[in-house]
Amino acid sequence: MLRDGYSIFETVGPLNFLFGTIWAPGAYVPSYGIAALIIGTLLVTLGAMVFAVPLSLGCAIYISELASPRIKNILKPATELLAGIPSVVYGFFGMIVLSNFIRVTFNISSGQTWLAGSILLGIMALPTIISVSEDAISSVPREYREGSLATGATRWQTISKVIVPAALSGIAAAIILGIGRAIGETMAVIMVTGNAAIIPSPIWNVLSSVRTLTGTLGIEMGDVAIGSEHYHALFGVAVVLLLITLIINISAVAILSHLGKSAGRAKRPWLDIPALAPVREKLHPYSQKILLAFIALLFLAIGLWEVSIVIVLAAGAWHYGRERFSRRSIERVAFGCVIAAAMAVLAILAIILGYIIINGLPAISWQFLTQSPTDLGRGGGIFPAIVGTLYLVAGAILIALPLGVGAAIYLIEYTREGRITKLIRTGVDLLNGTPSIVFGLFGFAFLVLFLNVGVSLIAGMITLALMVLPTVIRTTEEALKNVPQSLREGSLALGATKWQTIKNVVIPPAVPGIVTGAILSIGRAAGETAPIMFTAVVFSTRFLPTSLFQPVMALPYHLFILSTNVPGSSTNKYGTALVLLMLVVTFYAVAILIRNHYAKKARG
Repeated sequence: MLRDGYSIFETVGPLNFLFGTIWAPGAYVPSYGIAALIIGTLLVTLGAMVFAVPLSLGCAIYISELASPRIKNILKPATELLAGIPSVVYGFFGMIVLSNFIRVTFNISSGQTWLAGSILLGIMALPTIISVSEDAISSVPREYREGSLATGATRWQTISKVIVPAALSGIAAAIILGIGRAIGETMAVIMVTGNAAIIPSPIWNVLSSVRTLTGTLGIEMGDVAIGSEHYHALFGVAVVLLLITLIINISAVAILSHLGKSAGRAKRPWLDIPALAPVREKLHPYSQKILLAFIALLFLAIGLWEVSIVIVLAAGAWHYGRERFSRRSIERVAFGCVIAAAMAVLAILAIILGYIIINGLPAISWQFLTQSPTDLGRGGGIFPAIVGTLYLVAGAILIALPLGVGAAIYLIEYTREGRITKLIRTGVDLLNGTPSIVFGLFGFAFLVLFLNVGVSLIAGMITLALMVLPTVIRTTEEALKNVPQSLREGSLALGATKWQTIKNVVIPPAVPGIVTGAILSIGRAAGETAPIMFTAVVFSTRFLPTSLFQPVMALPYHLFILSTNVPGSSTNKYGTALVLLMLVVTFYAVAILIRNHYAKKARG
């Protein structure tokens, strides 16, 4: 990234590149200022967090504190299935349904706006924030709950004043990881934000079109002349994007590490910095009012003055009437909001799956699944795209699985905790948080161009393998950690070598966890578009590849092109979306079933 992006900073200058407001590489006098792209990225991400954080926190509280085991076994897999839906399917749903809803609701010419991008990215960030927040809340010691209830506090007072503050570090890390997920998304934002490289005027106009850093890379890299100033500018954009995501992910890793060290004892919130105490004490009494005022002004700015009035009246009624409410009444209202958040997450999953299934089923036929595309994808089938996807996934797993399992065995079995292992684990975490479009650019610059492999099956396999490698390493590590230490000691005591112990004693009980990680990696690799756009795929071909050095079709890219560039292909694009969705969701469902089966077996 640095090698190909460095020259633009020399040519244009770092300040002009970072703070210039005009991005016009195709103008008579090209301009390469990315301030509008950075602001667009930050605005869309901010809106996504405003949407996602309340829903995620409510759902996490419900799963951890209120849900029965039966409901928990429904909600947790549901949020994991949300994580498994491919980004291009989210983008397709957002472009067809969400954007049209916004256009009609606000009576504007196009619904592809900052608001559409924020809502869609908020939905995509829900699983990450819910999962990490739920883990943080569940890790709060039981004594905290019992002590609070013993003093006469209600369950809601215990949750809001004891449990959530104690889990604040983990919740903060969850939000930061959610921010990283939103900033790194490519395909969905390309399809719903309008992609106008402008700064909204006024800045809070959520109905304005925007363009993000990732969207710029996805749109322009395919048409740029290699080695041109524009080419180097795009790699400069990638460097800035990578730095932003690295800072975000390092922050999350540091907070989670602090949380791990503080487990089991009372923790100060991660924002409890002594130097900020005077500011915090002054602002704390007004923090809720400031937040409500900001939200009311935001709705007022986009023309929804009725909503602003409702917010102001509700806030006033709460402020002046809360002393008259009993603790039980407040608890019922709070629990109602928490349950509503959990039900909203389930409803989002049901709406997306239901819409794709209902509209996609009429396209599914034997011919559709076994024929090649015709008429630019309007007719025929998607057989080469299905096979190409399976080829890419199989190759990626064959590369990533030995590397990932070997790295995990080294980290767990052959090293002690120290600087090197911390460095490796931090590298794995940062690799896991790297945007998929950056993997795609790396594959294009290094594999396709530098190694002269060309746009080919092998380039796509390697790129996807690098992307899923952190998942394989992390899941294998957790599986190996769960093997009791006594088994290792017993094997070594009987005279077995270190490797014999690992091969015959440690790995067999860890196989279910390793398989689960492999299946999750397969699901992620099958649904990704950005890493293969510039490395492996073509839109349409009637023949299957006969060599690793030939390009292939793939379902995610086929759906993207059908949705954005081929009018009159509605039937086939719904069918393609359904096939892709079912393929990926099946992988995730199998992984969930395997995990639950062995969890029950372990408890038994």
